[in-house]
Amino acid sequence: MKKLFAALFLLLMSATLVMAGEAPPKEEAVEVTPPKPAEGAIILKLAHADSVDIYSSRKHAQAVAFANFVNARSGGKLVAQVYGAGALGGEREYVEGIKAGTIEAGIASGVLGSFFPQAMITDIPYLFPSSYVAWTVMDGPFGDKLRKMFLAQTGIRCLGFAEVGFRNFTNNTRPIRTPDDMKGLKFRVMETPLFVTLVKSLGASPTPIAWPEVYSALQTGVVDGQENPVPVILAHKLYEVQKYLTLDKHVYGVDWFLINEKFFQSLTPDLQYIVLDSARMANGVGRGVQNALEATGISGLEKQGMKIYVPTEQEMAMFKKAAQQPVIDWLKTKIDASLIDEILREVDRVVASQKQEFKW
Repeated sequence: MKKLFAALFLLLMSATLVMAGEAPPKEEAVEVTPPKPAEGAIILKLAHADSVDIYSSRKHAQAVAFANFVNARSGGKLVAQVYGAGALGGEREYVEGIKAGTIEAGIASGVLGSFFPQAMITDIPYLFPSSYVAWTVMDGPFGDKLRKMFLAQTGIRCLGFAEVGFRNFTNNTRPIRTPDDMKGLKFRVMETPLFVTLVKSLGASPTPIAWPEVYSALQTGVVDGQENPVPVILAHKLYEVQKYLTLDKHVYGVDWFLINEKFFQSLTPDLQYIVLDSARMANGVGRGVQNALEATGISGLEKQGMKIYVPTEQEMAMFKKAAQQPVIDWLKTKIDASLIDEILREVDRVVASQKQEFKW
């Protein structure tokens, strides 16, 4: 597995460095090796709260890629240093640090809604039918608009979007093929009203539980199931306490790559370009690692004995019909309804365009 992800990471790094006019890294140079800061060098601290195992953490892979790009291309003028595993605090703490200017940059996801409610818009259930559709929407005019709104409201620049992945339901009671199979089951959810509304709309009982307590809650039967992306289910060995997995992809999670705006504006134009371009390429690394982890994770969970079900198109329509509108109705109490209508139209436009593009 590690050889596979080392190869993937090196391939992504090599391809993007070639595009940038740099030499591909050697195999032993996968981790970030920042040069010793020269006198007058600008330091960029980059925070994330995930594992620092580059083979299992999309955020760390993205952060390491960004740091290596910046350090290689800036000639020592700008030195990026990665602080993973919560070394600078949890997501909330380091996003607050980025806003205050005590930390230059970071990668965050779930906590963004507390700073910028519009960030929750990508959590609309069954919004994106695929990662490719999500990338097209988020890298296009709608994503640009969202980033401009975020900057205006928070003073933090978003350097682009990477991927948390699609969330899926697991449980230890029975296979879930339709919303009717959810009835009577208790699911652990994140401590946010959006996910409580989502699970209720599908007929199940939501139970907010902090993440460190989830395994024991599943093990002791406090809850019957939970929902997370495939790599999380595998990495945290939830297959030991969960038998069934339904790949319903009910929510697509987005990683936001953040940088303090005052810090960014203090950089010279050439360094700003390096930061922007390096972030763009690093976002692609994060997305690639996430999708590789998901693809290999499914077979990994099967080997661990999980029973995996993929809903049919008709069954997916039933899930969407049950869950999407109640969450949209709740979300409209938090953000402008016109923005919700806009992303729904944009997704429909992208899907229609891609269907025409891929038509044989």
